[in-house]
Amino acid sequence: MNKRTEFKLWLAHRLSGMLLGLFVVIHITGMIIAIQGGLSASEILQRTSGNYLLGLFYALFTLAAATHSVIGLRTVAREVMGWQGTGANLALAVFFLMLCITGISAVGGLVL
Repeated sequence: MNKRTEFKLWLAHRLSGMLLGLFVVIHITGMIIAIQGGLSASEILQRTSGNYLLGLFYALFTLAAATHSVIGLRTVAREVMGWQGTGANLALAVFFLMLCITGISAVGGLVL
C-alpha cells in the first residue's frame, strides 16, 4: 500500500482508539449507575427498547471497535506473521464486515 493509504489507516486507528476511550467510559458509567440502582438485566433491556439514541451510541461504538481492532490485527499480521498484500487486506475486510454485522445485530436486539 502507498504511504497515503498507510497514513489514513494510522489516523483511523488513532481516532477510533480515542472514540473507544470515550465510549467505554460512558458505557461503564451507565452500567455502574444501572446496577447500583438495582436494575436487573431484563429491566435494563425493557428500558432500552425503542431508545434510538442509545442505539446510535452503540452502533458508533461497534463501528469504532471494529475499525480499531481490524487495523490493529492488520498491523500484527504484517509485523509478526509477514502477512500482507491483497489477500491479507481482503481477509481483514471480510472480518471487519463480520464484526459490523454481528455488532449491529446485537444493537438491534438491544433497541428493537
